[in-house]
Amino acid sequence: MAHHILKATKNTVHLGGFSNLLEPVLIVDSGDTVDVETYTGYYIYDKAPSEFITSEFIDICQNLLAERKIADGPHLLTGPIYVREAEPGDVLEVKLEAIKPRLPIGFNAIRTGWGALPQQFNQPALRFIPLDLENNVAEFPVNSGIKVPLKPFFGILGVATPETQRSSIPPGCYGGNIDNRELQAGSKIFLPIFVPGALFSIGDGHSAQGDGEVNVTAIETSMNGTIQLKLRKDLQLTTPMAETHTDIITMGFGQTLDAALDQALKNMIYFLVNLTGISPEDAYVLCSLAVNFRITQVVNTPQKGVHGMLAKSILSREINL
Repeated sequence: MAHHILKATKNTVHLGGFSNLLEPVLIVDSGDTVDVETYTGYYIYDKAPSEFITSEFIDICQNLLAERKIADGPHLLTGPIYVREAEPGDVLEVKLEAIKPRLPIGFNAIRTGWGALPQQFNQPALRFIPLDLENNVAEFPVNSGIKVPLKPFFGILGVATPETQRSSIPPGCYGGNIDNRELQAGSKIFLPIFVPGALFSIGDGHSAQGDGEVNVTAIETSMNGTIQLKLRKDLQLTTPMAETHTDIITMGFGQTLDAALDQALKNMIYFLVNLTGISPEDAYVLCSLAVNFRITQVVNTPQKGVHGMLAKSILSREINL
């Protein structure tokens, strides 16, 4: 296994989506680890205070290669990373070994027409929020005494699909803009692979976010991380799954929360049946007794997200996917 360093530059970052036509910026073997840099804020960089700006970030925003502007999404993504021997039908295991804000500041933006209450909050608003990295909190509003714990994660973790232009805004079977705050350091996400090499990209760092991400953004933060990429030819998935130290997580995406819940629930039933050998009906009952279904996000049009959390402690044997 090798270790790689992937810097975020105008040559290694792409904007707005996923494409199977993008040339990979790094080629790895299964099991390799990568130190990865990500930036956020492409659409507000000219409004940002100096502490949010670095020379590398300005260079990316002003000189991003034309062929690396993919679709209409606002996200800067680092990648794609090509994994040798990855084939359609395989699963990519992404272990999130470390996640850390690269700057002591992030932002939150209300965007006209977006969010859970677009009629009530219809004026754009941009707030920059200092991060107290020593105490791992952000005070918001500033000087209010309200301390929000920092729990950094990457909002976007995804692979390419046969489509040549796929927006970074909605999540889907390929991962993408999942915005699941459970995917913190120490967790793993499992992504179905659709094209040779997987072509994995990462970005959209969040220092803190509530379930739902109701105003359309979290504390959006340029983020560093260490990840391990591993091929899993022993798994078969059609929708991403995840694992933390304490829980197994199934995911569902749909144009309504009902549709997203339906998918997350069916995925959990399928997992329980295959893991434990219990009947589908018993798995359905167990979901009602012991699985917590949570709203992942309601704002990544047109796909909303729901995730189900199964505590590993209730199972009769130790489970690691």
